[in-house]
Amino acid sequence: MNTSLLQRLLSGVHHLCFGALHRHRLLYNACWEDPRLDRQLFEIGPGSRVLVITSAGCNALDYLLDDPAEVVAVDLNPRQNALLELKLALIRRGDYADLQAVFGQGAHPDFGGLLAAVRDDLPAYARAYWEGKQAYFNGRLMRRSFYYHGTAGEVAWLVRSLLLGLNRRVRAWVHDLLEAGSLEDQAAMYGRIEPVLLGVLNRGILRHPLFLSMLGIHRSQLALIEREHAGGVPEYLVAKLRRVFTQTPMRENYFWRVYVRGSYTRECCPNYLKEENFAVLRERVHRVRVVTGSLTDFLRCDPGRFTHVTLLDHQDWLAGHDPLALDAEWRALLDRSAARARILLRSAGRVLDFLPAWLPDRLRFAPERTEPLHLLDRVGTYGSLHLAEVR
Repeated sequence: MNTSLLQRLLSGVHHLCFGALHRHRLLYNACWEDPRLDRQLFEIGPGSRVLVITSAGCNALDYLLDDPAEVVAVDLNPRQNALLELKLALIRRGDYADLQAVFGQGAHPDFGGLLAAVRDDLPAYARAYWEGKQAYFNGRLMRRSFYYHGTAGEVAWLVRSLLLGLNRRVRAWVHDLLEAGSLEDQAAMYGRIEPVLLGVLNRGILRHPLFLSMLGIHRSQLALIEREHAGGVPEYLVAKLRRVFTQTPMRENYFWRVYVRGSYTRECCPNYLKEENFAVLRERVHRVRVVTGSLTDFLRCDPGRFTHVTLLDHQDWLAGHDPLALDAEWRALLDRSAARARILLRSAGRVLDFLPAWLPDRLRFAPERTEPLHLLDRVGTYGSLHLAEVR
């Protein structure tokens, strides 16, 4: 078969898989962006109005700790917003133990009763969603933790099961990796694990459209990765895994630990799950507003102005399949941005050469700040991190 024809065919299959998964399912059960970097770059404070893409809602709650006037979480996928609404309802209810069980341990002994208790505090769409998904939290299914449900969770459970199910020696290595006291010990442990992991994640799997779609990698991002990495997605992912597991301390890396363990610890977890932050979050939780829809539609209707915006990596998606929508989104963003607003975005690529041609004149980027911080990212899977200030 002609190579270009095969590439177009694979791209089409990937697009169909991606669309089917992302239209009808909960994708992310935890945020996959490091808010420690975001908060350092943003410098949020009283008077700040923060606009975020919801994802799993963890980082919207993290930003509350910096005392903004408002955090608005917008997502096209109502299931992602339903997840944040459940977190908000549990915080408002005021029982830290319940919040910690549901989202710290990933299971609650009486989730049905707890859901009934917060039922009237959930919007109708969120109530209906969680009434149909109570099994995610009951701890009795084969995938016992909430963190092994949803698209990302299913991938984590599959890889974990294949890796840890091999033998006791591998399980011991993984335990030692997570509890390593130094980066040197951690790197030594990963050196043992990597060949086994790459046997599980062989190159065929790493190129499969369904697997890539479940990881949330859109065909637009595939193009960026293929352009910059001679080995394509497999080499990109191998390099990212090697960096994160040898250069970032796993004892504090809750992003990866939760998918290995199926739960957080009280010390290694997102800030919204730390008991010392609970009272502050409960006091400020009313400042979070949740909106289902596109960013552009929301910005065209909202009368306020935002001082901080985080776009995750969704600009990669727009650039590849709908440049007109990308242009419209940026015009709406600038129309609703306050003077010197800060906009944060991530990309699978190293450079943002896909932005509208007119846009750089309206933004001032700060690579001197983002490039050093990008190396400290505990997630470690993005190609680049960018902070722009509106001129």
